[in-house]
Amino acid sequence: MDIRGKKILVIGGAGFIGSHVVDELRKDDVKEIIVYDNFCRGSKENLEDALKDPRVRIYEIGGDILQTDILAGAVKQSNAVVHLAALWLLQCYEYPRAAFDVNIRGTFNVLEACRDANIERLVYSSSASVYGDAVQIPMTEDHPFNNRTFYGATKISGEAMCRAFNDRNGLPYVGLRYMNVYGARQDYKGTYIAVIMKILDRIDQGQPPIVYGDGSQAYDFIYVTDVARANVCSLKSNASDRFYNVGSGTRTSIKEVCELLLDLTGSKLKIQYEPAGKTFVTNRIGSTERAEKDLGFKYKVNLREGLKHLIEWRNAHKALVAERARQAR
Repeated sequence: MDIRGKKILVIGGAGFIGSHVVDELRKDDVKEIIVYDNFCRGSKENLEDALKDPRVRIYEIGGDILQTDILAGAVKQSNAVVHLAALWLLQCYEYPRAAFDVNIRGTFNVLEACRDANIERLVYSSSASVYGDAVQIPMTEDHPFNNRTFYGATKISGEAMCRAFNDRNGLPYVGLRYMNVYGARQDYKGTYIAVIMKILDRIDQGQPPIVYGDGSQAYDFIYVTDVARANVCSLKSNASDRFYNVGSGTRTSIKEVCELLLDLTGSKLKIQYEPAGKTFVTNRIGSTERAEKDLGFKYKVNLREGLKHLIEWRNAHKALVAERARQAR
């Protein structure tokens, strides 16, 4: 799809990933970027620079995907849609009925609105949570759904609905399965990336960073600007009716992340190990081959560089970080 001169609707565009998608779209010659967000998790602070661009606006009437008439109005003003709105993993664990409403019914609402408006392309944000713990490493997109969380179940449902709307209505879409996304503007609500913020909090306070268990839990960390770029690559690609891993393909343990953070901050503190609590997934690294081949997407920001960017952002936004930490308690 040629996105030049097009209007792009970013659902969840004030959020952690969504605001970076907005920024990435601003690099292209698009006509308009419409942010549709209920600000449950997103914030106007995330859009502070973007809103200086006359092509960017927040949809004035509302931003909730459960309000079907308002949603339909926003979609009708657009040529393409990026759908990122969802309740996160722990919310889905604690409030499964709310998760059903937002992640499943809300996604159906988005698909229905896209069908009715003859949208040229939809990019749906899924998650590596559909895989659960790895059966084999790296996980290709054909890896079995080994998920046991309600969050993962909602994402599997979203994927199946995308495929059904494509089969019945010809709705063109691409689905993205994010690995562990981290970076500037992140909050404390991501189950696996929140540990990075909490480690940095402890280091800032002069307290030893805490790692639960032995720290061998390993994940595929991907910097948020790379994820935003994957969304724009998906809009521009000719791929359709397929799902793609968005990750670095690199295995990094929590212990290694903690050691990197100590090194980058120049701290001499030692890691404090505590008994492991509830962990949903302990081993997950994705294959990047399909995304490279079909979408032309390959990550650029390595973990050390990404963590350095995150630390710089934290230092420049201390009041905002403190407020988000307070809200997470």
